[in-house]
Amino acid sequence: MAITYSRVFKKMFKKKDAWVKAKFSERLFLFIKERNNPLLNNHSLDGIWAGCRSINITGDFRAVYEELGNDNFEFVAIGTHSELYF
Repeated sequence: MAITYSRVFKKMFKKKDAWVKAKFSERLFLFIKERNNPLLNNHSLDGIWAGCRSINITGDFRAVYEELGNDNFEFVAIGTHSELYF
Protein backbone atom coordinates (compact mmCIF):
# COMPACT_ATOMS: atom_id res chain seq x y z
CA MET A 1 0.00 0.00 0.00
CA ALA A 2 1.29 3.45 -0.94
CA ILE A 3 -0.10 6.60 0.65
CA THR A 4 0.61 10.11 -0.61
CA TYR A 5 -0.64 13.53 0.42
CA SER A 6 -1.70 16.36 -1.90
CA ARG A 7 -0.29 19.84 -1.51
CA VAL A 8 -3.71 21.01 -0.30
CA PHE A 9 -3.87 18.26 2.32
CA LYS A 10 -0.40 19.16 3.62
CA LYS A 11 -1.37 22.81 3.90
CA MET A 12 -4.62 21.99 5.74
CA PHE A 13 -2.89 19.45 8.00
CA LYS A 14 -0.20 21.93 9.01
CA LYS A 15 -2.87 24.29 10.41
CA LYS A 16 -4.53 21.66 12.62
CA ASP A 17 -4.01 21.35 16.37
CA ALA A 18 -1.60 18.74 17.68
CA TRP A 19 -4.42 16.52 19.00
CA VAL A 20 -6.03 16.38 15.52
CA LYS A 21 -2.67 15.47 13.98
CA ALA A 22 -2.20 12.72 16.57
CA LYS A 23 -5.72 11.39 15.99
CA PHE A 24 -5.11 11.37 12.22
CA SER A 25 -1.95 9.29 12.77
CA GLU A 26 -3.97 6.79 14.83
CA ARG A 27 -6.69 6.54 12.21
CA LEU A 28 -4.16 6.29 9.38
CA PHE A 29 -2.58 3.29 11.12
CA LEU A 30 -6.05 1.73 11.39
CA PHE A 31 -6.76 2.57 7.73
CA ILE A 32 -3.57 0.78 6.68
CA LYS A 33 -4.46 -2.30 8.74
CA GLU A 34 -8.17 -2.49 7.92
CA ARG A 35 -9.61 0.08 5.50
CA ASN A 36 -13.20 -0.85 6.28
CA ASN A 37 -12.97 -0.83 10.06
CA PRO A 38 -16.29 0.49 11.45
CA LEU A 39 -14.45 3.17 13.47
CA LEU A 40 -13.36 4.82 10.22
CA ASN A 41 -16.87 5.01 8.73
CA ASN A 42 -15.16 4.77 5.33
CA HIS A 43 -17.67 5.92 2.72
CA SER A 44 -17.89 7.35 -0.79
CA LEU A 45 -18.70 11.00 -1.38
CA ASP A 46 -20.67 12.94 -3.96
CA GLY A 47 -21.03 16.56 -5.01
CA ILE A 48 -17.73 18.43 -5.15
CA TRP A 49 -15.99 15.35 -3.72
CA ALA A 50 -17.45 12.87 -6.24
CA GLY A 51 -15.00 10.04 -6.82
CA CYS A 52 -13.42 10.47 -3.37
CA ARG A 53 -13.95 8.70 -0.08
CA SER A 54 -13.91 9.93 3.52
CA ILE A 55 -12.83 8.49 6.86
CA ASN A 56 -13.64 9.76 10.34
CA ILE A 57 -10.75 11.20 12.33
CA THR A 58 -12.73 12.44 15.35
CA GLY A 59 -16.41 13.15 15.92
CA ASP A 60 -16.30 16.14 13.56
CA PHE A 61 -13.00 15.85 11.66
CA ARG A 62 -12.79 13.96 8.37
CA ALA A 63 -10.00 13.06 5.95
CA VAL A 64 -10.86 12.85 2.25
CA TYR A 65 -8.86 10.58 -0.04
CA GLU A 66 -8.79 9.24 -3.58
CA GLU A 67 -8.14 5.65 -4.59
CA LEU A 68 -5.51 5.80 -7.33
CA GLY A 69 -5.52 2.09 -8.12
CA ASN A 70 -2.97 -0.65 -7.45
CA ASP A 71 -3.47 -0.14 -3.69
CA ASN A 72 -2.35 3.52 -3.90
CA PHE A 73 -4.19 6.27 -2.03
CA GLU A 74 -3.81 10.04 -1.91
CA PHE A 75 -5.24 12.07 0.94
CA VAL A 76 -6.53 15.31 -0.56
CA ALA A 77 -8.20 17.20 2.34
CA ILE A 78 -8.67 17.19 6.10
CA GLY A 79 -11.03 19.30 8.17
CA THR A 80 -14.30 19.51 10.05
CA HIS A 81 -17.50 18.42 8.44
CA SER A 82 -18.53 22.05 7.87
CA GLU A 83 -15.12 22.97 6.39
CA LEU A 84 -15.21 20.16 3.86
CA TYR A 85 -18.90 19.89 2.97
CA PHE A 86 -19.99 23.51 2.63
